[in-house]
Amino acid sequence: MRCIPYIVLYVVILIFHSCQSEPSLQRYFVDKSESKDFIALDLSPSILNIDKSKLTTTQKDALGSFDKMNILAFKLNDKNKAQFELERANVNSILKDEKYQQLMKFGSGQEGASVSFVGDDEHIDEFVFFANKKENGFAVVRVLGKDMNPTMIFNMISVLKEADVNLDQLKPLQDLMIK
Repeated sequence: MRCIPYIVLYVVILIFHSCQSEPSLQRYFVDKSESKDFIALDLSPSILNIDKSKLTTTQKDALGSFDKMNILAFKLNDKNKAQFELERANVNSILKDEKYQQLMKFGSGQEGASVSFVGDDEHIDEFVFFANKKENGFAVVRVLGKDMNPTMIFNMISVLKEADVNLDQLKPLQDLMIK
């Protein structure tokens, strides 16, 4: 009977410990999407406005593996430079987690871009593009799908050439790009 309080305490500690999770990009997106310094967009494949009858089987497979795209952009201004450095460091820290495997990196740590993925070479669940420029800010793009692979991403690029993108959905990003 005396060990029951210890068992209850142990169960409570286990529950609280399991609720504390490692920082993730998904959690970061959720936490920052309402911040005034960020622009958040969720895009579905419908933004592409593609006539699927004109696509090859390979292109259809690539399009079919794509579920959605999440974009989170930090717009730098004179008042939030310290916040920019902190947020950029936070994203870099998250992307150093072993679940994010880096494919490519361009530029320096202060300015440039990287491409990472989650999954294995033939069954990728998420591609992550992270780009930052010290004059404008940074953007993180999560391309979510099922069983994607690098070949499908290249095929998706060919699909994008056929797309009639609905640019109205991208208007919030235009201010970030123009400076």
